[in-house]
Amino acid sequence: MKRRNFTAAALAAATFATALPALAQDNTFKIGLILPMTGQQASTGRQIEAAARLYMAQNGDTVAGKKIQLIVKDDTSLPDATRRLAQELVVNDKVNVLAGFGITPSALATAPIATQSKTPLVVMAAATSSITQASPYVVRTSFTLPQVSVALADWAPKNGIKKVVTLVSDYGPGLDAEKFFKERLTFNGGLVTESLRVPMRNPDFAPFLQKVRDLKPDALFVFVPSGAGAAVMKQFLERGMDKAGIKLIGTGDVTDDDQLNDMGDGALGVVTSHHYSAAHPSALNKKFVAAFEKANKGLRPNFMAVGGYDGMRVIYEALRTAKVTGKAMPSGDALLDAMKGQIFESPRGKIFIDAQTRDVVQDVYLRKVEKKDGQLFNVEFDVIKDVKDPGKTK
Repeated sequence: MKRRNFTAAALAAATFATALPALAQDNTFKIGLILPMTGQQASTGRQIEAAARLYMAQNGDTVAGKKIQLIVKDDTSLPDATRRLAQELVVNDKVNVLAGFGITPSALATAPIATQSKTPLVVMAAATSSITQASPYVVRTSFTLPQVSVALADWAPKNGIKKVVTLVSDYGPGLDAEKFFKERLTFNGGLVTESLRVPMRNPDFAPFLQKVRDLKPDALFVFVPSGAGAAVMKQFLERGMDKAGIKLIGTGDVTDDDQLNDMGDGALGVVTSHHYSAAHPSALNKKFVAAFEKANKGLRPNFMAVGGYDGMRVIYEALRTAKVTGKAMPSGDALLDAMKGQIFESPRGKIFIDAQTRDVVQDVYLRKVEKKDGQLFNVEFDVIKDVKDPGKTK
C-alpha cells in the first residue's frame, strides 16, 4: 500500500513538473522578429530592432498578464533564409506573431507560412504594394512606394520639373515607384524620358548616372533601398550633375535619416516625399527621437525605426484587446482582428490600419534637406493627409 501511494505521489509530482514548463510557455507571448542584421540592408535590421526594444523598454514586457519575448533572427535579406527561419519560429518556437521583413522578397516568401499557420505577419519595412494581398494574415506598419511616389509627381510639375529620368532598384518597390511616379507625372503634364533599373545585388550606379547626365533631364527621380542612398548621392555629386542643372528628387529612402549627416552639404536642397522624418515637429516625435538616440549612442531613428516602433504598438494593443475564448493565449485570428482598424498617434503623425486592406493609411510629407544646428535634416514643408495606398485603389 505504501509503495502504491509513493508511486502515485511520484507520478503526480512528475506530471506537475512536466506541466510547469507548459504553463510557463502558455504565459509567454512570442514575437519572431526576422530582419537583415548583416549584409546590404543591415541598417534596416539595426534600426527596427532598436525601435522594438525601445518600445518594450518604455511599455514593459508584460501585456494582459502575458510575458513578451522578442526572438530576433538574421535573414541577411535572403528570401530562402527568411522562409526557413519563419518555419522554425512557427514550428519550433511556436511564436504568436511574425514581424520585421526588411525587403519585399522576404515578406512574400513568408506569406504562405503565415497563411498555413494562421500567424499574423506584421511587415515593419518592406514596401511593395502587393504584399498585403499575399496573405490574409499580413498587416503593414511601414509604408508603400506608391503612397510616397505620387506626392512627388504632383509637386514636380508645379515647380518647374517637366522632364524626368527615373532610376530605381530592380525589384518590387522600385517597379512600384517607377510605375506610379510616371503615371502621375504624365497625368500632370510632365514626361519621363527614360526609366533606368539598377540590379539589387552589388549595384553600380555610375554607368546609369552617366547616362542621365547625357540625357540632361530637369530632374532625376530615385528610389533605392534603405542604406543605399549615400552611394547614389556621392556619385551624383562626383559627376557634377547638380552643377549641370539636374535636380535630384526621390522617395525618402534617398536622404535616409540614418545616413543624411554623412552625405555632406551636397545634399542640401534635395526634395523628397516620405511618411517620416526625424525632424517631424510633433511633441511625440521629439520625445521618440530623444529616447532612441539616448538608448542607441546617438543613432538617429529613420523611417525603418518608426515602422518597427509602431509595429510593436500594433502587436501590444492587439494582445491587450483580443478576444480570448477559454484559452490562455488569443488565437492568430483573434490577434489579427484586433490589429485591424487601429488608429493612433505615431511619431510620424496619425496612422490607421485599414480593416479591409490591412495596410497603413498615413500622412505623406514633402521635405527639403536643410541644415539646423549644424546637422542635416529632412524638413517638412507640405503634407498630404490620410494617404491610402494608390496600388489598392486601381
